[in-house]
Amino acid sequence: MNEPVLEVENLSVTYRDKNVFGRGRTFAAVENVSFQVHQGEILGLVGESGCGKSTLSKAILGMLPPDAVQGRITHHTKRPQMVFQDPFSSLNPAKTVGWILEEPLRVFGKYDAAERKRRVLDMLERLGLERDYASRRPRELSGGQRQRVSIAVALIQRPKFIVADEPVSALDVTIQAQILDLLWDLRRELDLSYLFISHDLNVIYSICDRVMVMESGHIIEEGPVEQVYDHPQQEYTKKLLQAVR
Repeated sequence: MNEPVLEVENLSVTYRDKNVFGRGRTFAAVENVSFQVHQGEILGLVGESGCGKSTLSKAILGMLPPDAVQGRITHHTKRPQMVFQDPFSSLNPAKTVGWILEEPLRVFGKYDAAERKRRVLDMLERLGLERDYASRRPRELSGGQRQRVSIAVALIQRPKFIVADEPVSALDVTIQAQILDLLWDLRRELDLSYLFISHDLNVIYSICDRVMVMESGHIIEEGPVEQVYDHPQQEYTKKLLQAVR
């Protein structure tokens, strides 16, 4: 088995609901989760809305308050990135696609203007978009095109690990298939590894190597995707499968 790109050990995320007196109850959104993502692997995470999937992904990428997160998260790659569910809200509507893609490279500070532009145009072409899309704004794009731009933003700094949080749930079935094929091809071309999050086991089955099933903040079942799909052990997993069959 390939080396891990991500190791998560005993991860819990606990929030405190404070009342007007500064006191309140604690709520565990994720409890005692451990797993690894290996190089070149697409690991699926599936569960119903509100089960803790997005909270887990944000904890992995350091997007939550440090005092809410317990456990150990070890990244073995640089600059891991996220692809969000709703590309329209994650892309700056006032800026052009070219500006949006170039901004992470400006912040990175490693490349001059000519090299930044070259990388932006190269990434657009790699994502199946013509070069003139650099001058367009998000509102001028279709949902599938916006998601391609969102993926391009995540890839522009050439990370090796991507968290894809429900990246196709807002798209119609035909566009879903195109984006899934694109993510699959990019894995091979760019040597990527993914944590792929979805509420739909059919989507997970179509792209993932392994899958973890999450219920109420716990991982209740995991294994190769064919094994979990064909021989589910937990009633909750059977319920998810019944919903899509």
